[in-house]
Amino acid sequence: MVALDIDGTVLHEDGSLSDIVGAEVRRVVAEGNEVMLATGRSVSSTLPVLQLLDIAPEYVVCANGAITMKRDPDAPLGYRQEHVEIFDPGPVLTTIRSHLADALFAVEDAHGHFLYTEKFPESVLGAGNRQVAFEELLGIEATRVVVISPDHDMEDFLAVVDRMGLHRVSYSIGWTAWLDIAPDGVNKATGLERVREHLGIPRSHVMAIGDGRNDVDMFRWAGAEGRAVAMGQAPDDVIAASTETTSTLDADGVAAALATL
Repeated sequence: MVALDIDGTVLHEDGSLSDIVGAEVRRVVAEGNEVMLATGRSVSSTLPVLQLLDIAPEYVVCANGAITMKRDPDAPLGYRQEHVEIFDPGPVLTTIRSHLADALFAVEDAHGHFLYTEKFPESVLGAGNRQVAFEELLGIEATRVVVISPDHDMEDFLAVVDRMGLHRVSYSIGWTAWLDIAPDGVNKATGLERVREHLGIPRSHVMAIGDGRNDVDMFRWAGAEGRAVAMGQAPDDVIAASTETTSTLDADGVAAALATL
């Protein structure tokens, strides 16, 4: 079972896929391995990546573990929801806004659609999104909250997040002033463990590849008995959570790691 992060791991910033990486992914699948995606992306922005890779895994983990999709030929996009974790975003949104009044907010609902406040990057939202007033976000059954604070550099943002003392939620911090918030105890690792059990694959036969701080829990899970592979350009704390490091995205690090299988 091979779990691949998408952005910064499989895809470049412009959304392109290296021919070498694509070919290596398909080779590993053809040899009988279950290669799947485990991403912070929404469902609508994840499924097209499967088409780009030309693979159709049994499961896909989206929204940092909050949504698991299962292959279903009868579903409109070929996948249906298998498992969804939701939470009340109101308290955490109110807390964050009191510290980051000028931040941009988005909430992903149980159907994988985003409601957002203003000027949110379109590449994040995917299809089926809608702009609303901040107050309308508070009553949604959420799978994820995304907060971007463009006016903060990374060091200041980390300090603000630390002062907020977020509780009863799981959160990860992105490359920039970006905060991903999920239900308490939910992350890529929890979604992948559920998939692993369904597939009946031993823990020692697990490999995860990623590059971001939202991959740390996934690395700890995979690396406990299997392999956790950090991309060469990953931050130091992400690399520290891995069991091994491959080359960078620009040097087709995923292909290099998969070539060892």
